[in-house]
Amino acid sequence: MPPAPAPACPDGPRAPHRSTRQLTYAYSLFAPGDATAPKVCRDFVRTVLRALDREQLVMPATLCTSELVTNVHLHTKGSAMLRLLLTPARLRLTVFDESPDPPVVTHPAAGAAACWGRGLALVQEMADTWGVADERAGRYAKGVWFELGVGVGGGAEPFRPRRIG
Repeated sequence: MPPAPAPACPDGPRAPHRSTRQLTYAYSLFAPGDATAPKVCRDFVRTVLRALDREQLVMPATLCTSELVTNVHLHTKGSAMLRLLLTPARLRLTVFDESPDPPVVTHPAAGAAACWGRGLALVQEMADTWGVADERAGRYAKGVWFELGVGVGGGAEPFRPRRIG
């Protein structure tokens, strides 16, 4: 009679453990040019950052993402492509759209009743840096990006909102 097979490892095979804080991650999402895009993109960014244990980036990253994707919906006729790049030192999120027109930052007066025009000013205030991508991405004519620092050793300070205006 042949020998019985050896029992399987109770925990299954194990890959060497690598901390998510030491790796670089890149994710992309294509969103339609309609009113659902800001929420879909916010949810995508929130899910990725939480899965990678970057809770401290969730609030500022989702807010800035929402503003950039909303601008695509309001000011262009096409879809958006979101590219998220997370390194041990920083998060860079780029929102590409089909319009070649550069974004315009407006600063409505404090307390103004205007419902529009605060999005890029908000991104400018919340992000460590932001700008317009130099490269095209397929049919997308431009990309507006922002960066948030992750912090030394992979842990940033918790986000603390600042008063704007």
